[in-house]
Amino acid sequence: MKVGFTYATQDDLASIVAIYNEAIPTRLSTADLKPVSVASKQAWFNSYNPKRRPLWVLYADGRIVGWIGLEEFYGRPAYLHTAEVSIYIANGFHRQGLGQAALSHVIGELPRLGIDTLVGFVFSHNAASQGLFRKNRFECWGHLPDVASMDGKRCSLDILGRKF
Repeated sequence: MKVGFTYATQDDLASIVAIYNEAIPTRLSTADLKPVSVASKQAWFNSYNPKRRPLWVLYADGRIVGWIGLEEFYGRPAYLHTAEVSIYIANGFHRQGLGQAALSHVIGELPRLGIDTLVGFVFSHNAASQGLFRKNRFECWGHLPDVASMDGKRCSLDILGRKF
């Protein structure tokens, strides 16, 4: 499978939202409980900037199969060199190494972006994402027990981080 990355454009937003919405029912990677609309994600999409906080789409075999973004961490100037990373892979493409490809791509871009610290917010029960981040030497920098309520169950959230 040939994999590539490009900066996300407005034309990609519907695909990005569709992949995000696929993740919602799994209760593994987002605390949204109902599908979101393209319009509701427009301001979020507009917050990305290829020079500082990029959003990339992941292509495999000529189609968008995932996305990865770097967002501002906590929105304060002192956190300029820290970013929050989010990775979403389309359901039909899990367990094919695309999460690793996406994370490797981002890590390679960090020097250009002036980022030396990444954090990810990962549900404790998301074994695949926990494994991906730990394989890439992220450590648990915080554990928030039972902070989310999904389908009548309480879920914990881990803050995973790594200095580069």
